[in-house]
Amino acid sequence: MIPKLYGYWRSSAAYRLRIALNIKGITYDQVSINLKEGEQNEDAWRVIQPQGLVPVLETENAQLLQSPAILEWIEETWPEPALFPKDPIARCTIRGWASIIGCDIHPLQNLRVLKIIAGDLGHGPEGMKSWAQRWMFSGLNALESLVEASGQEGPYLWGKTPSMADIYLIPQMYNARRWGVDLSQCPKLVAADQAACDHPAFKQAAPEIQPDADG
Repeated sequence: MIPKLYGYWRSSAAYRLRIALNIKGITYDQVSINLKEGEQNEDAWRVIQPQGLVPVLETENAQLLQSPAILEWIEETWPEPALFPKDPIARCTIRGWASIIGCDIHPLQNLRVLKIIAGDLGHGPEGMKSWAQRWMFSGLNALESLVEASGQEGPYLWGKTPSMADIYLIPQMYNARRWGVDLSQCPKLVAADQAACDHPAFKQAAPEIQPDADG
């Protein structure tokens, strides 16, 4: 069975999975869950994902939830090309960098959070934008400091080939540009993002060229 990726073109978490599957050379089908139109809240989707979130990766034996867990499954199932170095400390470092994005940045500017900031809490579109910019700027600048201190020469966050940290980074950089975050203090992150622009796996995962992209 060809894996089936349920996602949305602008979902950062689905974007991560597209990159990883592309790097591994895995053919997959895509099914759009339109977050903009609220399809994630429909009963049919809640049966599959009770939180009403994307992505879900459907395999022959299971429907897998939560992008961090799915990414680890992809790495374990198709170990080449590797997304982690062999050294245990380096592997932990990369997981830590990925977690800054996956645990500390992304959840705070997830669509459902931003809707509450703008609507339920009454801060409107400008308040929503300020919130998103604040937490992206804070987290990305911290990550920049860590990458700089590691001494890695790049162009990716951990050397000459993409790692799991880059899979998390590139969708977040897309969001940062979308929300107008000042990235001038993050030259290491910008360099990794630019390198990814020339990598086929990242190009093919870009939001604007996905089947459900609405422009």
